[in-house]
This record gives sequence, C-alpha cells and structure tokens, in this order.
Amino acid sequence: KKVKAVKSNKKKKKFIITVDPGHGGIDPGAVRKDIKEKDLTLKASKELGKILRQMGYKVYLTREKDVFIPLHMRRKKAKNYNSDLFISIHVDSVRKKSTRGTSIYTLSDRASDKVTAKLAERENKADLIAGINLDEVDNEVASILLDLKRRDTKNSSALFAEQYVNFARKNGHKLLKRPHRHAGFAVLKSPDIPSV
Repeated sequence: KKVKAVKSNKKKKKFIITVDPGHGGIDPGAVRKDIKEKDLTLKASKELGKILRQMGYKVYLTREKDVFIPLHMRRKKAKNYNSDLFISIHVDSVRKKSTRGTSIYTLSDRASDKVTAKLAERENKADLIAGINLDEVDNEVASILLDLKRRDTKNSSALFAEQYVNFARKNGHKLLKRPHRHAGFAVLKSPDIPSV
C-alpha cells in the first residue's frame, strides 16, 4: 500500500535581523572634526540592510533617519519585529591612533578590558532587561526560566560573534587584537534575542 506524502502549507519563516544604527538625533556619538558617528552608523546600517535583504533575510532598521531612540526602545523594536538577531552598529573612537580595526561585542556583566568598560559606561543609560512574559509563573520558576533564556541567548550571541570574527579574518578584514569583546552595553540586554 502506497502512502501519499502530504505537502505542508506552512512556509518556512524568514530569518529576521534588526540592524540598529547607533546614536542619532541629539546624540551624535563619537565626533571627529565634522564627522559624526550617528551619520556613519546610519549609512553603514542601510548598506548592511541592503546586503542582507539580497541574501534573503528579512531586515528592519531601528531608525531610518537622524532621530534619537532610547536604548530600551531599540531592543523593544527588535522584539516587536520578532527578530532572530539584533546587530547594533557603532563606529567607536579612541585616543590611541594605532588602534584600528573591527570588533564585535557581546553582553557581559564584566568588561573584557578598561577601554571597553569606559565605552560601555559612556554608551549606557539606566535600562532594565525586559521581554519575557512571566506573569503566570511563580517567582522561583520565573527566575530559573529567565536565567536559562538569558544563558541561551548569551551563547547564541557568542556563537554569532565567533563566526563573524572567523569570517572577517578569512576575508582579510583588519581586526582589533582581541576582536570578540564583552561589556554590559544596555542595547545588548535583550534576554531572548541574540544581540551583538
């Protein structure tokens, strides 16, 4: 007896990426002469969005123009878009002129170095981790579930960061000495969306 295969009407969900152009509006970010970080991040984010769309990803930007968006709202936008990945673009400036190259940050309670700690301190505002609805679970279970979710998200973020570093290295991009760095950036604190 032959069994007919049943075709699934379910479409495979597109991988959703939210790209966040750092800074904006009243917050210029790093400024060198008349060049503002907020302008560079917007231009780079639009270009990255275009490339990712051509690769078949669904892409949203947290801002499309020069406006200020609080850090917690950037995370909230990524959550509202049902994002599978959140990428915040920054063009940092440090005093040491020989420091050049790309890096990628993932969330950590402790910064990987003094420069990173100062950078995170400068970038952050008072923000709370939000995102998972735990209204119908008792406090102890909620705490355990939230901790597990955060750990899974942190691991996924770190895996993406490692893949990014390997890709950049393989393709000859200039990297900082330790390109995968860790800090408590508020914009990376989504407990359920891998964020870099």
